[in-house]
Amino acid sequence: MGSAVTTTEPAKTSTASSRPGYGQLLRTRGAWTFLLPGFAARQPFAMLTISIVLLVQHTTGSYGAAGATAAVTGVAMALFAPYSGRLADRYGQRAVLLPGVLVHTLSGLALTSLALAHAPLWALFAAAVPTGASVPQIGPMVRARWGVTLKDSPLMTTAAAFESVTDELTFVFGPLLATALCTAVAPAAGLLTEAALTLVGGLLFAAQKRTQPAVAAGGGHAHAEHASALAVPGVRVLVAAFLGIGTVFGGMQVSLAAFTESIGEPGLNGVLYGTFAAGNMLSGVVCGAIAWKVAPQRRLLVGYTALAVAASALWTAHSVLLLAALGLLVGMCIAPSLITGYTLVESLVPAGARTEAFTWLTGAVALGQAAAVTVAGQLEDHLWGGAGFLVPMTGTVLALLTLATLRSRLTARAGGRTVARGVGHRSPVAVD
Repeated sequence: MGSAVTTTEPAKTSTASSRPGYGQLLRTRGAWTFLLPGFAARQPFAMLTISIVLLVQHTTGSYGAAGATAAVTGVAMALFAPYSGRLADRYGQRAVLLPGVLVHTLSGLALTSLALAHAPLWALFAAAVPTGASVPQIGPMVRARWGVTLKDSPLMTTAAAFESVTDELTFVFGPLLATALCTAVAPAAGLLTEAALTLVGGLLFAAQKRTQPAVAAGGGHAHAEHASALAVPGVRVLVAAFLGIGTVFGGMQVSLAAFTESIGEPGLNGVLYGTFAAGNMLSGVVCGAIAWKVAPQRRLLVGYTALAVAASALWTAHSVLLLAALGLLVGMCIAPSLITGYTLVESLVPAGARTEAFTWLTGAVALGQAAAVTVAGQLEDHLWGGAGFLVPMTGTVLALLTLATLRSRLTARAGGRTVARGVGHRSPVAVD
């Protein structure tokens, strides 16, 4: 491999002896200063929902109440995430992160205390709102920092795949850690650990001022080229697709927890969800290693069709091994859709709105997850065991129909603006 890419010198054209790949990416000067704290600080997205579900179900005995509380958290996150991204673009990441992690930690502690005190459901909802609204948007912020660190380097395409794999890696460790803590230590241990990781990781990430994107002159008074990334039609289509992906995450979390409890093995919940997330991570690694020649619009449609088909089979599983196999297959279909979606955003959205655009997609996943945990919890409480798995099927099929109908909006207009410094897949890339 060639020398590492620095923030001041774009990578040279790749050759047989020096080609952009994961190894070279991780040798980029300054990368580890935001990657390590960023990994810790992005755990809330992976740990928060399952920790709330397990804690509230333990204190109330109802998956419906647990799902509803988690749903309020997810809705609050989905509504506030794009606003947080816009503030980060306008005022800087540090200015948004410092108060955000403090509010999230205090809100998480309040929610934990109320649940353990058997407070009424409305009180749990009241604490869940600030808990979700203050979830730090670390993933989009890390993607924006790669854009600053790499500038126009060919390694930017590798960084997009790497970030998607990192996101999926958190979904391997996060639910496993949360489930182990809630079942082996105490029902509140998962949420308490999530709050602690957010505080420590968020503050360390915010302290890395050198790699954060610069704030435009004029700060809050500067006008972006586009008022909102959501004004781009293609982004709205991708939001619908990511909502469907969110229903998979939420439906799987509630339904797997209900399934493992019904067979008297609640500890298997983390294993099964970890298998599902491992499929995500592994397919993400492969997706980043392929030099794609197929247009991303077509890749997204084909990949999402596979996701809908796989998710539609979940409700038929009645054994641990079959459910693990189907979960692995569903997970393997998710990462390519996520990576391709981020790729398309990079070609559709102006540079000044890139953090906001990323947060619209992560917010869409959170909103879909929130709706899914609510509906799946009610189905598990009032219908047969495994009825919650109907939620991922319905969510992905509806999203696929939307995607197929409006796929023409995912193509940037000729002569339109593209993101100049974001992180995306613009050219084939070899992997170490």
